[in-house]
Amino acid sequence: MKPEIRTVAAQRSWIVESQSIELSLTIQGGMMAPVLFCRDTKKPVQPYYVSPWQEEQVQIDEPVLKPLRGDFFCMPFGADNRYQGETHVVHGEPATALWSAADVSHSDGITRFSARMKTTVRPGEVIKRIMLKDAQNAVYTQHELIGYSGKTTLGHHATLSAGTGPGGMLISTSPISFGLARPAVPNHSVDGEYLSLDGSKPFRSLEKVPTIWKDPSFTDLTVFPARPGYCDIAGVVSRHAVPASGGKKPRGNSTLVPAWTTAVFPGGGYLWYSLKDPRLLPVTLFWMENHGRHGAPWNGRNLCIGLEDICGYLAEGLAPSARKNPISAAGVPTVVSLSPRKPTTVNYIQGVTRVPTGFDRVMRANFAPGSVRFTAASGATVDVAVDWDFLQTGTVT
Repeated sequence: MKPEIRTVAAQRSWIVESQSIELSLTIQGGMMAPVLFCRDTKKPVQPYYVSPWQEEQVQIDEPVLKPLRGDFFCMPFGADNRYQGETHVVHGEPATALWSAADVSHSDGITRFSARMKTTVRPGEVIKRIMLKDAQNAVYTQHELIGYSGKTTLGHHATLSAGTGPGGMLISTSPISFGLARPAVPNHSVDGEYLSLDGSKPFRSLEKVPTIWKDPSFTDLTVFPARPGYCDIAGVVSRHAVPASGGKKPRGNSTLVPAWTTAVFPGGGYLWYSLKDPRLLPVTLFWMENHGRHGAPWNGRNLCIGLEDICGYLAEGLAPSARKNPISAAGVPTVVSLSPRKPTTVNYIQGVTRVPTGFDRVMRANFAPGSVRFTAASGATVDVAVDWDFLQTGTVT
């Protein structure tokens, strides 16, 4: 049946619900926010960012900025998307154009939503599917890419409200191989953005990332908000992004080692997480916006963080990602090759769980059938019900 439509933060949005979650999805751009987790408790959680200009009557030229909020699927991902005669808008049509043919159903404790988009710059069709399971605070997302040819960047652009409560937000990822900040620009500023990270030097730990300064010469990306007045981008490569054999991508029932990102909000008493297949989405991109972008409609007022799982050379776009770059030179793919003979499917999971007092930054994740246990530096643990094998099977039961 057709899902309910409401105007949410100035955007026409489909409403997708389960016992524990109420999710708003914009018709333009397919952007997911607000999302109310734990809606069946006394303390619901809404972790996603919604841009402050939504209720303002302002001229916005960049299509992706008009509905900007929460998580959305990008293809191509990034800024410079002029490639082999194609000119894509920033983050591509799936993040900017209108979705249609929406359908929703609920049976056996599972809500299933779908919508479609036929793209024109590069012809093909994207099917968006969202699944919610009663009594779980997890969002299962699938994008099926049909009829496409050629190389592309792609990924999820999950954007969270910054942790302004006590303790801010504490960020962790599964083990990484290395990381890089955005390539340097003259005077460390561009188009009203001010940058603080040194993109010429790779790093091995999120806790020690080079800056453009002599003092401090390093900064810690595991804590946010930080570096007020700056807008920075950095990416880390998941350790399991390339098979240990160094060979081709595993086939069939090859064992998946999920990669993860977590953001703990001590003041809010909850943890947000994402789970991905690092062989398809090898890079986790940090977009750290702390009042450092002064062009319209930003106007120096935004405080948010993108924790974005992608295949691409940071946020540089399709053209730089298709060329040799510092990430691809390390043997890590920065483009996905699409074929009309076989659809490409991108499965992804995001969710929220309450955490006990004293739960701080996540140090490890242990996966068991139907659950994951996150262990904090303090030794506190939390068990989360989530069907993480969805990343490989594409089904929720």
